[in-house]
Amino acid sequence: MPERIPSIVIVGGGFGGLAAAKALRNTCARIVLIDRANHHLFQPLLYQVATSELAPGQIGCPIRGILRNQSNTTVILGEVSAVDKDRQCVLVNSVDREGVPIAYDYLILATGVRHSYFGHDKFEEFAPGLKSLADAVAIRNRILEAFERAEAEEDPSRHRDLLTFVLVGAGPTGVEMGAAIAVLVRSTLRSEFRRIDPMSSANRSGR
Repeated sequence: MPERIPSIVIVGGGFGGLAAAKALRNTCARIVLIDRANHHLFQPLLYQVATSELAPGQIGCPIRGILRNQSNTTVILGEVSAVDKDRQCVLVNSVDREGVPIAYDYLILATGVRHSYFGHDKFEEFAPGLKSLADAVAIRNRILEAFERAEAEEDPSRHRDLLTFVLVGAGPTGVEMGAAIAVLVRSTLRSEFRRIDPMSSANRSGR
């Protein structure tokens, strides 16, 4: 009787999930990688999308393309809604189906993290996080809109408030984001406005 081939389910196609899949490429196992997006996102460069230095497509790569030569791995587009430990399966929601069970012998959860407001979720409306392409595009739009609103504002006394950006957090992303905003202003926006001086915002930052 042939030996049963184990099934390994990996939830998440980020750095952790892809590293796990690649590490298992030569194993005698069936691997299923599930992610709710069909692309891998290079998160360290999100700040460059948020400041118009890169387009969203420049920091994303199709997961299937990355694993195309890995014959023991199947990629499924869907969102895992639950883990049934007793039945040893995950329940997956896709475009037209909900709660589809996918069995596993071994389960790897690599779902990543989300920014936290430490119990103050009401802050999210005014202080968006930066963890996804949607976040980066939303922040980019807010930054550009701030300059447009200032240009349309006839009262010069309001320009300073409209062009003040506050960054909460001085880790790598916060520092790089602040520097990228300054570069955006000095290299791109400086010559495009008439009523305001974009350089005034480049010389101010909050943390």
